Amino acid sequence: MAVGTNSAAKTGKAVPGLAGVPLLGSLFDLKSDSLGTYLRAQHQHGDLVRITAGPPGMRAELYCVFSPAGAQQVLASDAARFRKDNHFYQEVRESFGNGLLTSQDEDYLRQRRLVQPLFTRRRVDGYAGAIAAETASVIAAWGGAPGGIVDVSDEMTHLALRAVARILFGTDVEATAHVVAECFPVITDYVLRRAYSPANVPRHWPTPGNRRAAAAMDELYGVCDRIIAERRRAGNGTATGAATTTGAGAAGEDLLTLLAAARSSDDGEFDAAELRDQVLIFLLAGHETTATSLCFALHLLARHPEQQDRARDEISLVLGGRTPGAADLERLPYLTQVLKEAMRLYPAAPVIGRKAVATTRIGEHTVPEGADVILAPWVTHRHPAYWPDPDRFDPERFTPEAEAGRPRYAWFPFGGGPRACIGQHFSMLESVIALAMILRAYAFEAVDTEIPVGAGITLRTNGPARCRIRRLDTP
Repeated sequence: MAVGTNSAAKTGKAVPGLAGVPLLGSLFDLKSDSLGTYLRAQHQHGDLVRITAGPPGMRAELYCVFSPAGAQQVLASDAARFRKDNHFYQEVRESFGNGLLTSQDEDYLRQRRLVQPLFTRRRVDGYAGAIAAETASVIAAWGGAPGGIVDVSDEMTHLALRAVARILFGTDVEATAHVVAECFPVITDYVLRRAYSPANVPRHWPTPGNRRAAAAMDELYGVCDRIIAERRRAGNGTATGAATTTGAGAAGEDLLTLLAAARSSDDGEFDAAELRDQVLIFLLAGHETTATSLCFALHLLARHPEQQDRARDEISLVLGGRTPGAADLERLPYLTQVLKEAMRLYPAAPVIGRKAVATTRIGEHTVPEGADVILAPWVTHRHPAYWPDPDRFDPERFTPEAEAGRPRYAWFPFGGGPRACIGQHFSMLESVIALAMILRAYAFEAVDTEIPVGAGITLRTNGPARCRIRRLDTP
């Protein structure tokens, strides 16, 4: 893909570098605390910093872009200069397939055109019933929580996985959710080890790690392939209507059936392997990101009882005793502000990587062709120029007036530009509905006041996120 060189690129200043140790640079800092290392780089050197890591001959150079203007340039205005060609995305691609998250060029454009009609607001709103049903099951199960304590990280992962599996697979949710829950951690840990290692053995070598990952992928792929084959044999690929508000359970209403039916005269249709790739990516992106947002929204509210009470008062006023639906998103502005603030402090995608395919000027500096480029919502969401007292939880940052006063890319938990997350409305729908139902049913008090986190494929908790819950008398 030919991309012209930015004519101003060669006039930029040299990019400042973060000090590391001799020979290995910042390798150990990135391995032990990559998010903290990126924060330190911004605090010490500004909005574009070069970080080196690894021994000579296997050294990585990361050009870290921390400003909203820089993020907008990489993701949107100069997006053609920054591609998903880095080592991290290659490892994700080899494990989870060439779906919307990882595909590029004509593959990506064709997939996006086929999938886009399935993610209109009207169609996504039709999944509200499925989300509410899965949330109600979690709420009911908490009645037997030992000692009245739940780990909201585990519980929200379970909820988000069940919801996305039900929406994808309909009545086959029971056959898939367990396999995904068992196999995904094995595969994601394998991807991360390979993505952040300076050298890897080939995947086909029979090492213990390769064999464990291959077994998990075989089991996960097998379940998806079986259900896809059954859908096609049953002839359910002709469904064209929106899913019903009762939620993705009947034949023809689940997302897999609609994906199998997606076709156009120009783009054809997905074959079985392409369908599996889309399903795997939707499972990955569709449950881990939403689970992170819900987990930290509950954790933050458990630590801030005043904001928790305010959110609950709004929920009671708007909903009374009825089940929330898609139309309630606009009727719950404070709850939405809580979620946005949780996503600011704990973005599900804390780091976004690209490869520069042309020398490009960003601000005062030059990023060379071939450079690995890092965007870090974790850092930009804490940038002191745009977020006063950035570590403080304050949903008032997301009133319409406050949002209008900030740059577009001061907050970008769903990415941006032509590769912006196609499922962002689905994520907000699920998060608002689930949080409204949970807060109406239970009060929360934090047991673990600090939760260690790290950057995986998505933001991951490195310890428990326990809350003490108290059942409320709901209307």
